[in-house]
Amino acid sequence: MEKTRREATLFQAFIPIIFLITFLVFNVIYFGDATLDGSNQVVLILAAGIAGIIAIRLGSAWSYIMERIVKSISSAMPSILILLLIGALAGTWMISGVVPAMIYYGLKLFHPSIFLFATVIITSIVSLATGSSWSTIATMGIALIGIGQALGIGEGIVAGAVISGAYFGDKMSPLSDTTNLAPAMAGTDLFTHIRYMTITTVPSIIITLIIFLIIGFTYNFEGNGADVSAVLMAIDTRFNINLWLFLVPAGLITIIILKIPPLPAILAGSLLGGAFAIIFQPHLLYEISGVDTSFFKASYISVMQSIFGDVTIATSNEMVNELLSTSGMAGMLNTIWLILAAMVFGGAMESAGLLVKLTSSVIKYAKSTGSLIATTIATSIFFNITASDQYIAIVVPGRMYASTYKKRGLKPEVLSRTLEDGGTITSVLVPWNTCGATQSRVLGVSTFSYLPFAFFNLINPIVSILIASFNYKIRRYKEGEALQNEKQNDKNINPN
Repeated sequence: MEKTRREATLFQAFIPIIFLITFLVFNVIYFGDATLDGSNQVVLILAAGIAGIIAIRLGSAWSYIMERIVKSISSAMPSILILLLIGALAGTWMISGVVPAMIYYGLKLFHPSIFLFATVIITSIVSLATGSSWSTIATMGIALIGIGQALGIGEGIVAGAVISGAYFGDKMSPLSDTTNLAPAMAGTDLFTHIRYMTITTVPSIIITLIIFLIIGFTYNFEGNGADVSAVLMAIDTRFNINLWLFLVPAGLITIIILKIPPLPAILAGSLLGGAFAIIFQPHLLYEISGVDTSFFKASYISVMQSIFGDVTIATSNEMVNELLSTSGMAGMLNTIWLILAAMVFGGAMESAGLLVKLTSSVIKYAKSTGSLIATTIATSIFFNITASDQYIAIVVPGRMYASTYKKRGLKPEVLSRTLEDGGTITSVLVPWNTCGATQSRVLGVSTFSYLPFAFFNLINPIVSILIASFNYKIRRYKEGEALQNEKQNDKNINPN
């Protein structure tokens, strides 16, 4: 049972944050791109220890601290399971020829100058249809990174385009979990929320598309890429490339559109990839397994290996070899370690009441509507950094600010849109957030490499604050309307 807990001071709330930021900087200086191999995880755990000490000094029992940590980890378990299955899906889609086929036909269809523009459009459409930025990035994203590398475009730029499109589609899709969560927290309905989001989201994606179009037509491709014909030949000689392979991603997209939950949907996509490997790439299965006496044994070993471990398909082209290597579920373990460490830190901070203390200290300075919306966005970003989870970055600020928005006469869709503009799309920009860690691992591109080019994710919060500052289309209750709605809600909850 929790002891009587004293409230933390603002100085105490900042101690773990200062420690975390300081040593994360040291990690970047000393470990460079290898920070996710363990150093960041250790710093997060040490920062959690400091938060735990503060919690105990404030009167929290150890059992309560552990309860909050376990609850925090539990909230990330769906993401961890999805991450493991994404590793499996990447493996079976590689040996089946699905990803190589996407790269092969993509190189034939895309001109380098419009590739980045097309990447944003393609990932937007797929993510809008599926409601999942994670699935879009794990399927189309991987192939588009490969195409971009073959065309000689920096992987950070391509990843930024993939993430921009995927998060736009996810944000605007009625199938998305965060798009349903935000209006639920604010107290509005789904389609009112989506329609109202267009005011900030559409201008942001238009600006993003223009930027990528300009980059495409001004980028120096000479000497940056591989000989496209050599890449095509290397893929063609190792895989049986045909249009039938596209039934696998089409099947996965269909399954997701039919509202099958993500875990069984991605598992089905992984198994479908394995089946297509057996049908279309039998020669590779013999090679990967090292078995030449039994096709069943070769198929079983190769598909299983692609699901859980390392698979490298050798070609005559060094760059293609890099594109055609996967690590399956095992390749996701470092990222899972990072997510677990981040959740431990978030749970320890919550057990001491430090997160609420930090954010509640800021809200009193938000006097105007523009500053209130800017504060809400900043709070969501803060929770993405400290609690390391986009759901927390939506739920906690949603609860914190709901009454303030109502008192100031702002309709709930104003809050729900702001939660998405600040919480949903900035999560992928934080290396230790569940989203940032996952997408970085899946794409094979560090968060800091794609962050400057994830234009939609950077622009949208700024557009949201600017629009609020100009008081443009800020929906307010008419006199007496808020009270009437509140009475109606009470009546719906307690009809008697």
